[in-house]
Amino acid sequence: MSALAPAEFSPETTYLDTASHGLPSARAVAAVHTVTTRWAAGLETPRGHDPLVPELRESFAHLLDGASADDIAIGPSVASLIGPVAAALPSGAEVLVVEGEFASVPLPFLTRGDLAVRTVALEDLAEQVRPRTALVAVSSVQSADGRTVDLPALRAATLANDARLLVDVTQSAGWLPMRFTDADYWVCASFKWLVGTRSIAFFAAGSHAAGSIRPLAPGWYSANDRAADMYDPKQLAPTARRFDATPDWLGVIAAHAGLALLRELTVERIHAHDLALADRFRAGLATLGLDHVPSPAPIVSVTGTPDDAARLRAAGIVLSAREHRLRFSFHLYNDDTDVDHALDVLGAN
Repeated sequence: MSALAPAEFSPETTYLDTASHGLPSARAVAAVHTVTTRWAAGLETPRGHDPLVPELRESFAHLLDGASADDIAIGPSVASLIGPVAAALPSGAEVLVVEGEFASVPLPFLTRGDLAVRTVALEDLAEQVRPRTALVAVSSVQSADGRTVDLPALRAATLANDARLLVDVTQSAGWLPMRFTDADYWVCASFKWLVGTRSIAFFAAGSHAAGSIRPLAPGWYSANDRAADMYDPKQLAPTARRFDATPDWLGVIAAHAGLALLRELTVERIHAHDLALADRFRAGLATLGLDHVPSPAPIVSVTGTPDDAARLRAAGIVLSAREHRLRFSFHLYNDDTDVDHALDVLGAN
């Protein structure tokens, strides 16, 4: 299997670490370089590219079937966008999170100090939702090992118990199809599978769910009429835009380019490509007798030691170590040769 967009990427390593940070596309590199050069010359500023922001909202909404651009807010990080959801919960409310969850999901709830945060196993999450549960917060794909949550089943459990559901799709948006109705709140960083940038993250919520929370630190960018309200603020935007933070426009340029590429390639093609590579890798691991965490995701967590990680890195393979295991992740710039190279190094004892 070949890379999906060979003209857009030129890694000089065997890059298997999208779960930590995706690679920028050639179009993103070129766009940021052009703007930065003109900015340095005093010919323009990145803010001049603010018209890209509505397109960025629309592109993320396109990934979330059933959402519209009006449902999408832009912020700097996942945790900052979870903040309003955590702040709106009444004192003593029960929040369900999962064991081993990436810290940005549970911390906004844990640090409030007056919420009943209950930690359960991922496999038991849906059955642990109960009438007193106010909110479930979970990543659709677990960062450490690629385990996935059954979102339709979890959504059915939250609806049956009148609980809200917040889903972090940082490790799945871009390769996994998503439906807006499967959660109340969605958050996503763009710098991984969306091949965007660390400074741009997304928040999505329908009007009913969004209406039950409020921005914690609204600024001029979240005003209804930015120009008129800049020095005489009156009201916030009536759409999810009221949760916006002033964006890093260089980040907007890079994220816009990345999402445009994904839209051209389609999530369906990326899904098939990424999973085919991961399945090839898992089959090779089984042949080598190496243990790995079962998962229908392009993230593969493998038994390994620090010495194994050092051997892989010395062979030009970029990966990450999580929870005392080796984590490999496959995306649109990877091909069969990347899979086989990693297997060859793992098998060379």
